[in-house]
Amino acid sequence: MTGRVRATEADVPAARDGSGRSETLSALVDGLLTAAGPGAGTRPGAAPSVAAPLPGAALSGSADGPGALEPLLRAALAALEEGAARRGGPVPALEPGELAARVAREYAAARGTEALPRLASLLAYGSADPADPLCAAHLHCPPLAVAVAADLAVSALNPSQDSWDQAPAATTLETLLLAELAELVGYGGEAAGVLTSGGTESNLMGLMLARDRVLGRASGRQVELEGVPRTGPRPRVFTSAAAHFSVQRAAALLGLGEDAVVPVGIDHAQRMDPGALAGALKRCADAGELPVAVVATAGTTDTGTVDPLPECARLAAEYGAWFHVDAAYGGGALLSDRLAPLLDGVELADSVSLDWHKLGWQPVAAGVFLVRRAETYASLARRAVYLNPRDDEEAGYPSLLGLSLRTTRRADGFSIAVTLRTLGREGLGRLVDACHDLALAGAAAVRAHPRLELHADPVLTAFLFRYVPREEGRADRRADHSADPARADRINAALRRRLLREGRAVVGRTELPGEGPGRVRLKLTLLNPHATPADVERLLHAVAEAGLAEERAEAGLAEERAEAGLAGKRAGEGAGERTGERAGSRAEEEPL
Repeated sequence: MTGRVRATEADVPAARDGSGRSETLSALVDGLLTAAGPGAGTRPGAAPSVAAPLPGAALSGSADGPGALEPLLRAALAALEEGAARRGGPVPALEPGELAARVAREYAAARGTEALPRLASLLAYGSADPADPLCAAHLHCPPLAVAVAADLAVSALNPSQDSWDQAPAATTLETLLLAELAELVGYGGEAAGVLTSGGTESNLMGLMLARDRVLGRASGRQVELEGVPRTGPRPRVFTSAAAHFSVQRAAALLGLGEDAVVPVGIDHAQRMDPGALAGALKRCADAGELPVAVVATAGTTDTGTVDPLPECARLAAEYGAWFHVDAAYGGGALLSDRLAPLLDGVELADSVSLDWHKLGWQPVAAGVFLVRRAETYASLARRAVYLNPRDDEEAGYPSLLGLSLRTTRRADGFSIAVTLRTLGREGLGRLVDACHDLALAGAAAVRAHPRLELHADPVLTAFLFRYVPREEGRADRRADHSADPARADRINAALRRRLLREGRAVVGRTELPGEGPGRVRLKLTLLNPHATPADVERLLHAVAEAGLAEERAEAGLAEERAEAGLAGKRAGEGAGERTGERAGSRAEEEPL
């Protein structure tokens, strides 16, 4: 495979006009000016007339909103198409500094009605595109077009979920959606929840409720009002060594401290060991400490592993701890008949995190937080007289304010609701299965490749692997699986940056738990249901080619250094000989 050549201005297919705009962008701007009517072309600094509204100042709502949006949307969509065409791959073929300089130039040049198409084109050109099959690094999904269209409706109307009179229909829609998602998890009618910005916020909410319920019960204090007790048993949170870092962050924010989090041992697939959890809980209790929460992961970020949920639930209950499941990634498995059994036991959780902007193909943000019993939400209850006065609620005007950490909040559930009604669980489940099949095919391709090494079979849609360098000094292409671990780490890290620099692929990088060298791994997170096994093979071949290129570059550098060292040595020897000759001459002239 031939690498992409770094893009330059000369590579951009659209010619530039006198103002520096491409002809395509110029046409878009002209169309916007025409659509805006007389006076719309007024440039910055000129005073707008009453008869001619300032360009770009039209509103998106009301009956007139769609008419104002239509030409802008046409311009934005055309600019997105142009920018993606200029990029020509999963990521722009530029160094970070080069891209930053280009963004700064374009941002400075964009003015007036030109700003939207010019900057939209720039954004598309400078994006890592998760819809490209060779962009597979993160839990960063390509959103469904229907979800983006629904999200546009939300942006145009701009409802805010903190009071009924800002979001009358959206308030009811979110309530209905959450009831449906609670049923998907296995909760009953007493469940409650809210839309969040993602797993980090959801995990914070779960641990906050755990702190308030468990620590409050143990101390006899209303912790959300009086704060964390300074005396009494030390609170502890238990989670696997492979859990998301947001658990530690939440503990810090909640006044428990990151050191309150006890990392529990995992197996080779990064699955929490129930025996290790049982031992950690027992040691905690024996030391007079308080187990506040057990946080299990259903879909770890690196491997997609699901912790043993029934065993975790049983141990949490035995020690009186809150049981939270971080299913931000793995929750999507509930849409698939094939994969849903992996999450057996999630219905036992006191709270659950789900992210529909991962295996749900929604625009960011589409997080969901659910609790099994609405009564456990009590510590979040909030009365603001200008948002949810008691008499309004008594008169039948509902409020979602006491369900969220946020006040102003978009109606992010709308796109999920539209997607569910459009595709249904069965349709979304087929997308999940397609990505799972893709991961299985990718793992098989890694096994078959002589220069790649698989870490473990995929559980969901992600897997870890690495490029295995040749034994140093060998002329053939045989991989050396006992290679210098530090060298293997260095080459794997460098080949990923090479792929980014050349604009060929976006591949993830992580490190296995433990200490010392040899732990760097590459990661594919396959969330594009329209990609094919051939696409994944092409991506893996690109990885292998980049690894070989890094080996050659390293060997070339070593050779240059050796030659430089040899030249220096020769120069030093020559100087030494001349110095010796001079010293000998002086010795002959000077008697002892």
